[in-house]
Amino acid sequence: VQLVESGGGLVQAGGSLRLSCAASGRSFNSYRMGWFRQAPGKERELVATIGKIGGSTYYVDSVKGRFTISRDNAKSTVYLQMNSLKPEDTAIYYCAASLQIGKYDYWGQGIQVTVSS
Repeated sequence: VQLVESGGGLVQAGGSLRLSCAASGRSFNSYRMGWFRQAPGKERELVATIGKIGGSTYYVDSVKGRFTISRDNAKSTVYLQMNSLKPEDTAIYYCAASLQIGKYDYWGQGIQVTVSS
């Protein structure tokens, strides 16, 4: 599976961005999908996950109520809608695909999100 993120960029605090992650290769609906982020000098952090058919989602506390993960299996794409962005959301965001809970098998190259104050 190859994963390619898009939609990142520079936005002012309070603004919105929507990240997309397009998958190619093996059946997309075989994978649970996740979004991670890594800020400079910090460890990589799990931001959100979504089940194979989109029925179950998880969010880290810091983004609850602001971010929404979704997927379109017909388009083999997972999204991360990010609203009310804060400077602390600045990071490189990665999408990843998981065949079994707790292990991510495939990763995108990452995309920069910068939120200015």
